[in-house]
Amino acid sequence: MSASTGPESQRPPAEHPHQHQLVRTLSLTDIIMVGIAGMIGGAIFVLTGPAIGLAGGAVIIAFVINAVITLFTAMAYAELGSAMPEAGGGYLWIREGLPRPNAFFSGWMAWFAHIVAGSLYAVGFGAFLYYLLGPNVIGIISDQPLFGILPVDKLIAVGAVAAFTCINIRGTSEAGRTGTIVTIVQLGTIFALIGAGFWTMYNSPNWTANFADFVPMGIGGIVAAMGLTFIQFEGYEIIVQTGEEVKNPKKNIPRAIFISLTLVVTLYCIVAFVSIASIFPEGIAAWKFIGDNGELGIMRAADVFLPYGALIVLGGGMVSTLAALNATTFSSARVAFAMGRHYNLPHKLSSIHPVNRTPHIAIIISGIIMAFVAYSLPLADIAVAAGVIFLLLFTQVNIAVITIRRIYGDKLSYGFKTPLFPAIPIIGIFLNLGLALYLLVTQPLSWGITVLWILIGFVIYRMYTFKREIQHYAPIVTSEGDLKRQDFRILIPFTPENPDRLIKYAIRIAKEMAGEVNILRVITVPAQTPLSAGVAFADTAKRSFEPLEKMLDRESIPNHYLVRVSHDGPEAILATIEEQKIDLLVTDFETLRHDRKLMTLMTCKVLAIRAENDALQLEPEHERIDIDLKSRAIPAGDKKNMVVVYDGGEHSEVVLKTTSWLEHSGRFKVDLLSISKGGGEKNSVAMQQDYLSQLGVELKEAQLAEGSSRSADVVLSAISSFQPDLVVMGATVGGFSVFNNPDFLVLLDQLNCPVIIARSFTIPGMHRAKSALMKVFRK
Repeated sequence: MSASTGPESQRPPAEHPHQHQLVRTLSLTDIIMVGIAGMIGGAIFVLTGPAIGLAGGAVIIAFVINAVITLFTAMAYAELGSAMPEAGGGYLWIREGLPRPNAFFSGWMAWFAHIVAGSLYAVGFGAFLYYLLGPNVIGIISDQPLFGILPVDKLIAVGAVAAFTCINIRGTSEAGRTGTIVTIVQLGTIFALIGAGFWTMYNSPNWTANFADFVPMGIGGIVAAMGLTFIQFEGYEIIVQTGEEVKNPKKNIPRAIFISLTLVVTLYCIVAFVSIASIFPEGIAAWKFIGDNGELGIMRAADVFLPYGALIVLGGGMVSTLAALNATTFSSARVAFAMGRHYNLPHKLSSIHPVNRTPHIAIIISGIIMAFVAYSLPLADIAVAAGVIFLLLFTQVNIAVITIRRIYGDKLSYGFKTPLFPAIPIIGIFLNLGLALYLLVTQPLSWGITVLWILIGFVIYRMYTFKREIQHYAPIVTSEGDLKRQDFRILIPFTPENPDRLIKYAIRIAKEMAGEVNILRVITVPAQTPLSAGVAFADTAKRSFEPLEKMLDRESIPNHYLVRVSHDGPEAILATIEEQKIDLLVTDFETLRHDRKLMTLMTCKVLAIRAENDALQLEPEHERIDIDLKSRAIPAGDKKNMVVVYDGGEHSEVVLKTTSWLEHSGRFKVDLLSISKGGGEKNSVAMQQDYLSQLGVELKEAQLAEGSSRSADVVLSAISSFQPDLVVMGATVGGFSVFNNPDFLVLLDQLNCPVIIARSFTIPGMHRAKSALMKVFRK
């Protein structure tokens, strides 16, 4: 056991040693069929008609562009699905790659979206079957609700949900076989439609005339058709939910994603093509005839060129909705199962049936909710939110694929890696956000329902989920301190080898901000050992705080200390940052530099201290604490030189705040080194040279050539000319990372004084976007 954290946190996430696992019984064919079922649903028969009405023959272009757009996110899913194949899919990866509470909200939204999608398929099946049998089954199904109160189509929907819930409980292999059989029947219907269409075209040489006006509604029509059908090509979210139950997931998940996506896009294009080419209505263009019939457009077209075409399409629609219902029943239960496993939902949801080896509680609960939604709620209004939710989920996954590579590097075993990284996921982020904003304009209700669902989730997260999750993964075994809490809160991870090295910086800042200092000690326990084993070390950990407590009390600084037990030290620190609402983390530079997870997922500002022999005095001697402030003033010649490296970048605000906190001690003379890139504009501080001179601040400027390997040497030479006793700089200098760039790491080694590296918390890419906008407006 250990009380420290370090590079071991970059190990790939381990499977759950104390929890039952699902069994790998699904083949490549099974999960391809799951993907096809999820992507086709009943939409190929229902949505293709309205899409043709919007774009005409150019609907094929709309489908192809949608396929290209969705490919950017599909590659992220293929990469992470091969490297981290576990139930939960996007929820799991967001948990690993984004700060809290992103994981909860992604899972909360995904569970809702899968359930709504399943409800839609169930209702669609009920409507198809009611339409097919209603006029013919006298006494059983009529135009009136059963017993005057129960709508028969909704009862059929509930029955379908119940049937597939039972099938999924009985076993993954049974659900897979059922899904495969239903999908094969579905594909047979589609191939019959396509075959009859091509035969009609063969016997009608003038079919090309139907495409004479290929883009009748212009570019706007193509965009509208894309918006209507885009979400149908996103079935890979269902495929990755099989990650814990598919054989050889490293190879099979990427294969299934790309094979199913290719097949589905091809089928959509061909169905649209033959439906337009194979009919010749009088007095109206073929595409308009289909479009005017809306959701029944493909059925009306099939009735023209295929014997019993309407009946076949109706049957195909029924089978398609059943295939999709099976897929979404499977996927919604896996999201709930994963969230239960991680205590984001009641842990009972992670239970596995002792015989069938399926997450039976998650399946039953998801099925009950799905049946309730299908029967009771206005699905037409709720369903529009599912598209927005999936787009937001895909945006988070594209961000997570970037951060997971940053955290784990090559320690994960990939079956597929996204090419042109990170350009591909960045494009995916913008495309998904763009489409989500398009829905905000065209269907504002979709965003209203989405926001409402997120707000409900936020209440659940703050009141229940977060507390349960922290209690399980990093419980507090000892906590003492002042009862009154301060608004500004500083956190110091306890280091047994040198416990008081960081405390002086925290004291200085706490005095300036009227804040409090929180000291955290993490007792790390091996993954195979229960956390309860760490409780035995609580008393020893408590005694180790006593010297620090005396220092803080002597300076009248409100303080708290906490002892947590965890399998994952960085996770305990991250949990404390959120739970205690920490504003600033003061930590050791080398510890932080080697902990990529902590660096990536932190949600507060950071001061990383690098100093081997740190004898700096930041506060007056305690025995002179009662002397008047003026009598404690230090002569200018006795002040230490604090060199501030400022480049106007994303961490500059924290650099200036840190400078202010330290300068107010009266012990430092401030020297400013202004960094700008060659040919670039001066930063805002450098342009105030006269004002800085009046304050006694010496200013020097250094220009860094774009991409130059000598940038660190230029900065080192400029810093050294000040003869510094303390250096403050941002986590990036002129665009170079102080934490990762080898030349700047050498620079730190060559500075014979303490260095404070300030790091702000910003959304990735936000600072660059803000800077770009400011440049545009200045022009």
